[in-house]
Amino acid sequence: MPGISSSNEVCMSDEDRALMDPDHQMRLPFSEAEDYARQVMRWSRELPTEGLDVQRDVMYGPHRLHRYDVFSPRSARNAPVLVFWHGGGWTNGYRSYVSFMAPHLARLGCVLVAPSYRLAPTDKLPAGYEDSLAALRHVIEHARSYGADPQRILLGGHSAGAHLAALVALRRVDLRRVGIPADAIRACLPISGIMDLHHPQPPAQSLEERVYSMVLGDPRDDALMSPLCWAAGNTIPFCLSYGEFDSARVRISNQRLAVLLAHQLGKSTVFAEPGLGHFATHTALQQPDAPWYLRLARLLQEELQ
Repeated sequence: MPGISSSNEVCMSDEDRALMDPDHQMRLPFSEAEDYARQVMRWSRELPTEGLDVQRDVMYGPHRLHRYDVFSPRSARNAPVLVFWHGGGWTNGYRSYVSFMAPHLARLGCVLVAPSYRLAPTDKLPAGYEDSLAALRHVIEHARSYGADPQRILLGGHSAGAHLAALVALRRVDLRRVGIPADAIRACLPISGIMDLHHPQPPAQSLEERVYSMVLGDPRDDALMSPLCWAAGNTIPFCLSYGEFDSARVRISNQRLAVLLAHQLGKSTVFAEPGLGHFATHTALQQPDAPWYLRLARLLQEELQ
């Protein structure tokens, strides 16, 4: 397929090289985020690929960030697909943040797709959201070539990626607009996402203020870009999760979204991960027995058979 480079060996991607270039993305806002980035990128470079078919840099559009990587169980056929978006506050991050999950997902018989998307402040929301829709449509159109079933799509992500996954799942009008069959999305499992971008008076220099000054193309779009505002009529099973020590904004917005989803047709659950902070909710997935994988396995068994 044009635009695909195939490899079954660990190699340094353009993202890996870019992380070494401090001018490629803006500096991360605090040291914990930098530590997280270094950790997951190291895991990406050390990724064991035995039992995996890997296709990197699949092009889904013209921009340099319109790319995704695919990790399929060897000789997969009609496997479910998890499209999982990376985090980074909508301003930073790489799809390589996600690849360490591939071996654990393969053991569950699941194909992992890890997309990149345009980042703020160069490309403000809704750019990353529109890219997420475009990537999902491309995955569905080409799923068979990855050994995947285009009618068994799951969505997930961490942090900003969780926000994008939930927004894609809930804004059904946009799925129709871009030609994505709504019934192809079988579940959504966002981790530590901010589900409500609105803040009445964001403190100066705060992460909340960054949403208005750097992330949103129009500050009035805070509701339009909030999954919380699109819960009505949802039919897709949701499994929300966040850390016990996540930020108050993450915890509260997930709790509020969970209440709204509980009154819709789609099944929904919400979990607070004991003892975990914002970044640990993702790095905990380095362990194959992490509770999030157990929930995913249950969804695969109950919803995707």
